[in-house]
Amino acid sequence: MLDSPLLEALIVGGGRGDGTTSSRRSRAYLTRCVSHAQDELKTFRSYLRWLCVDQSNIWTACLSWSMFVFFGLFVPIVSHFLLACSSCDGRHDRPFDVIVQVSLSSAATVSFICLSSFVRKYGLRRFLFFDKLWDESETVRKGYTDQLNRSLKILCVFVLPCLAVESAYKIWWYASGASQIPFLGNVYLSDAVACIMEILSWFYRTTIIFLVCVLFRLVCSLQILRLQDFAQLFQKNSDVGSVLSEHFRIRKHLRIISHRYRAFILWSLILVTGSQFSSLLVTTKYSSEVNIYRAGELALCSITLVTSLLILLRNATKITHKAQSITCLAAKWHICATLDDSLDVNEDETPVASAAAPGIESLSVGIFEESDGEDAGDEEDELDNSKLIPAHAYCTISFQKRQALVNYFENNIAGLTVYGFTLDRGAIHTIFGIELSLVLWLLGKTIGIS
Repeated sequence: MLDSPLLEALIVGGGRGDGTTSSRRSRAYLTRCVSHAQDELKTFRSYLRWLCVDQSNIWTACLSWSMFVFFGLFVPIVSHFLLACSSCDGRHDRPFDVIVQVSLSSAATVSFICLSSFVRKYGLRRFLFFDKLWDESETVRKGYTDQLNRSLKILCVFVLPCLAVESAYKIWWYASGASQIPFLGNVYLSDAVACIMEILSWFYRTTIIFLVCVLFRLVCSLQILRLQDFAQLFQKNSDVGSVLSEHFRIRKHLRIISHRYRAFILWSLILVTGSQFSSLLVTTKYSSEVNIYRAGELALCSITLVTSLLILLRNATKITHKAQSITCLAAKWHICATLDDSLDVNEDETPVASAAAPGIESLSVGIFEESDGEDAGDEEDELDNSKLIPAHAYCTISFQKRQALVNYFENNIAGLTVYGFTLDRGAIHTIFGIELSLVLWLLGKTIGIS
């Protein structure tokens, strides 16, 4: 939907004879199109505003950075040094608080800086590719809108359980008399304020971390919908040019996503790995006493960070797998057309596929019936399944064009990358192998596991 200033600019540009100045103004307006208040991103904008992440002007930017410095840095530092409680008993001392605060604050800092730069540089509408939806199919637009509406629910699914567990722990810790610092003149009032500040700080940091991950998942879901819609071109009577044009556009969007998120994914991997190894090192020391009271926050922090990293890697791997499945689909499309070629071709003629042969039709029916059985399950990929391509989808495309298209897909594999390193299943296996090797080495140095 276009707002009134944009309509006025387009009308003025179309009403003049030369239209040069007006066209330039229209293009300048469209380069950073700010959507109106009643658009599909209204809920997201309100959420960012309440979270104090909105940086649309200088005042909201100052408020956003002030909230981040207060809840992301100041409150954790003050709570650690004032509430270290070295004289507490074994159930109330916090020996792992340094790792917890540093890990959460570091991950929240990277997330906040990346989110701020994204929103400030691109704008929320352009960052979420809503400005590109006008040339998508109705299925893609509807599916992406549904994913957008589900994003806040998914964010709550990850944040609220962590908030509930942390709130229960903090309320127990303060209610049991661990803190006796009357900085407000009253012990109970001081404990209540300190408890609320710590809970809000934890909620703020975990929400920032998961928000960027959920936005990444949302953008990946759009590309998956595009790939599924792109796969339908092989089921239609499409020419090679339209297939290549659509694949070029998908590859361009995947490169944009990779470029925007590569630093965030890399830093998240480094910070989470460092946090987990630090936690493993301090908990496996000979003199370390580990129980639910002393290491509960450390476990919750580890679960939070590892979950956020898994969201990133899972969605990156999923979209890369979907993009690479196009090669298998194109090869299947080509072989179905080749098997179906029943024309007698002279030496100087180009072989062209004809209508489906009876043998191929029976084979197609058999495979369709087999794929619809109960044993097929939900593990079968919709882009790489055992169903044959119908004959009408390739009846006008020659053998040479199909072969060239398959060669193109084989040599131009799309997917998400981090500084040239493709995030596919092989990459996940490599990361897992490295992490496991380091864990076993660290355990061998601390508690003697070999």
